[in-house]
Amino acid sequence: MLTRTFQFKLKPTAEQVSIFESWLIACRKVYNYALAERKAWGNSRKCEINACSIEQEYIIPADAKRPNFASQCRALTQARKKFPELGSVHVHVLQETLKRLENAMVAMWDRGHGFPRFKSTNRMRSFNFKQMGVNPLKDGAVKLPKIGWVKMRQSRPIPDGFELKQVRIVRRVSGWYAMLILKARVDVPDPLPHGEPLGIDLGLEKFLAASNGKLIARPKFFVSLQSKLKSLQRKMSKKKKGSSNWKKACLKVASLHEHISNTRKDFHYKVANQLADEAGMIFAEDLNLKAMSRGMLRKHTLDAGFGQFLNILEFVCWKQGVYFERVEPDLTSQTCPRCQTITGKKKLSERVHSCPECGYTTDRDVAAAQIVMQRGVVAVGHTVQASGGIGRLRSL
Repeated sequence: MLTRTFQFKLKPTAEQVSIFESWLIACRKVYNYALAERKAWGNSRKCEINACSIEQEYIIPADAKRPNFASQCRALTQARKKFPELGSVHVHVLQETLKRLENAMVAMWDRGHGFPRFKSTNRMRSFNFKQMGVNPLKDGAVKLPKIGWVKMRQSRPIPDGFELKQVRIVRRVSGWYAMLILKARVDVPDPLPHGEPLGIDLGLEKFLAASNGKLIARPKFFVSLQSKLKSLQRKMSKKKKGSSNWKKACLKVASLHEHISNTRKDFHYKVANQLADEAGMIFAEDLNLKAMSRGMLRKHTLDAGFGQFLNILEFVCWKQGVYFERVEPDLTSQTCPRCQTITGKKKLSERVHSCPECGYTTDRDVAAAQIVMQRGVVAVGHTVQASGGIGRLRSL
């Protein structure tokens, strides 16, 4: 099953915008009520059986089961009959809101995420239709359950053979967007190792250095606009909170943040497509991005968006049939790509690799990218050999 997501900007009427807003309010209330129910149940089990909390006490029966997605969906059915504002919302939209809370709780237990927070008006910005009706798409419009046809700026055609399964409506500062989740009953095999290998090294001095000697400068998306953002935030802080001028100032700040995000993503896609056009195999370091984002240069690291770029590069390689793999990053900047000698740790000011053994001299980041390429080719060679020798790799 092949899944693709297309994003189009909607052109809703004033009445449809009002419905979107009211549904977001209903989703926020359901999410916060369900979260409060789970939190109260957990707090009631924190103290000993023969004692109660000094600060507050939760009167919940001892045999009451922990609230979960199934029990809260059953309670939602009764609540929709009691409260008209919930009954007017499509039931799947509210169920998907409860599913979002369930996923947040599972992420807290399994992946170490923080406890879910209550949603304010600005934090609840989307709702999801998990099932669509018959023929929900036509040129320039999508049919939403209980809402009807909504116009959209369809910038590209829907591929043949794809069926619309889900739609997520997202509110942004620039307008309303529809995320169309399309599926086709085909199996697309992952790309096999072939063609010219290419290693890349990511950094802050240069955004990317390739093993073929190419260097790409790092645009400073956030840093270049930081002074403007600071000025807008200062003006917003001087407005009376909740006033019309305060809301207008908030929109300006949000618009600048969205512009920075869009510019960064556009740059990542352009670089990823450029690399995929030049090689049949691309290898990158398996970086500890979480640790890098907490270091001394965390602002510049987050501004570069290495994690987003690697995810985009992996997707672009898969789409264009280019093999992509991440390799071990240890000692890539301390190893000579020609003689494999460990040259020792370099200072950040040393931008040239010069091997004392073989005399090989090149840019420091290019040398690291060449080591990444060599490790990737060795790893792929072992995989090919273990699988029975698929293809023939170019010797380096």
